[in-house]
Amino acid sequence: MYDKSDPRAALAPAPAAGPVWTEYSPADYSRFYEVEPQESGSWGRTWLIRGQNGIVAYSEVEAGARFERKDQADEWVLILPDAGVTATITAGGSTRTVDGFSVTFIPPGDSSIVVNDKGRIVRLFTTQSQDLVAKCPNASAHKTRHENMPPFQAWPVPPDGYRIRTYSLDVPDEPGRFGRIWRCTTFMVNYLAPQNGPRDVTKLSPHHHDEFEQYSLAMQGSFIHHMRWPWTSNMKMWRQDEHEFCGTPSVAVIPPPAIHTTRGMDPGINQLVDIFSPPRMDFSLKPGWVLNADDYPMP
Repeated sequence: MYDKSDPRAALAPAPAAGPVWTEYSPADYSRFYEVEPQESGSWGRTWLIRGQNGIVAYSEVEAGARFERKDQADEWVLILPDAGVTATITAGGSTRTVDGFSVTFIPPGDSSIVVNDKGRIVRLFTTQSQDLVAKCPNASAHKTRHENMPPFQAWPVPPDGYRIRTYSLDVPDEPGRFGRIWRCTTFMVNYLAPQNGPRDVTKLSPHHHDEFEQYSLAMQGSFIHHMRWPWTSNMKMWRQDEHEFCGTPSVAVIPPPAIHTTRGMDPGINQLVDIFSPPRMDFSLKPGWVLNADDYPMP
């Protein structure tokens, strides 16, 4: 259910006969500012949270912080949310320094990044990275695959193969396009337009996903995540509505088929990043929505 001014109102409608739900899974919330990091040292601090398919690693680092991946199973993502923070990436036989305020897709195999400036970084991995899965404080909630999630299937490899691919987040809004969306073989990142001031409560967007989860990452401001699970004939499945306040930094993992919408609450800038693993087909089918569609083919 979208307001007519929301570009998502133009998405293809869901089939009239949707899935028959027999089990619901809870949402996960991690307010990183309230808990101890899972990794820390003189280099900085990292917090982790996982869903069924993906892991979000949020780090506050000192200049010179180094991160390595050995025998990484699949493509992963580096987000540099601040313009003044650059990073030097080595992967796939090449080394490249990337600017801040960017999203970068990094090949599988061995790789390393050195963050050249003090600041924030976000890394995204699939749950094939078992070493990181083990560090997630909510790992036990996902030991058994949730019924409403199909098995993870990566998207096709680019025709010219894997390589370091970087895209600036500095993309102007465009009428009819929703957010700023990039995809790779394992993730879709939607760096939403910043919202100035609290969201208009007459233009919320309650909706649900049938078979994929969403990771909502708060990068600036504060939010209330409103969540509701549809009633079924089996009252034992019913769950209480949730209205969870989350500041920055935080992540909400939204499972299918929870009906959800999020309100930015701060009087200043509210910046949210929506993450999906693997990429969403419905967004990918909208011409012009995925800004790097030419680099990554659809299944």
